[in-house]
Amino acid sequence: MSQLKLHNPGRVALLATDVDGVLTDGGMYFGPHGQAMKRFDVKDGYGLKMLQRSGVPVAWITADDSAITRARAEALRIDVVRNGVAEKLEALIQVARQLDCGMDAVVYMGDDLNDLPVCGKVGSFVAVADAVEQVHRVADAVTSAPGGYGAVRQVCEAIIEHNRRFG
Repeated sequence: MSQLKLHNPGRVALLATDVDGVLTDGGMYFGPHGQAMKRFDVKDGYGLKMLQRSGVPVAWITADDSAITRARAEALRIDVVRNGVAEKLEALIQVARQLDCGMDAVVYMGDDLNDLPVCGKVGSFVAVADAVEQVHRVADAVTSAPGGYGAVRQVCEAIIEHNRRFG
């Protein structure tokens, strides 16, 4: 059972998340030929699939626009992906409209200053354990796991539990 408590007043209808520092550990890795690499957690991926099977779509909203992120999103069949986003709140509003989802039915996960405009505009704003202090201060909830190490899985499980209470 998840210890993470969500503030959404009803069923959660969308999980939207940043990528770097939330789905990854935020590190930049380089292979022997200079190619960039990122580390994603398999448990997070499984959690996202569980959440989608429960009927909750997933959106990735990220400033990054890398082939790595696009490939991982495709492998997981993420419902909506917005890459290269400068204004995350505006992108999230557009995604919520596209999915016919009220903002109070959204859980958003973030870790850094560019995620702050979303805070207070969604049902629950969740920070990963290793988010910057400014994000921790305003988050509705904080995961016990850092980004890229099961934080997303914790939130997926919390959403599934939360939605069970609302039928």
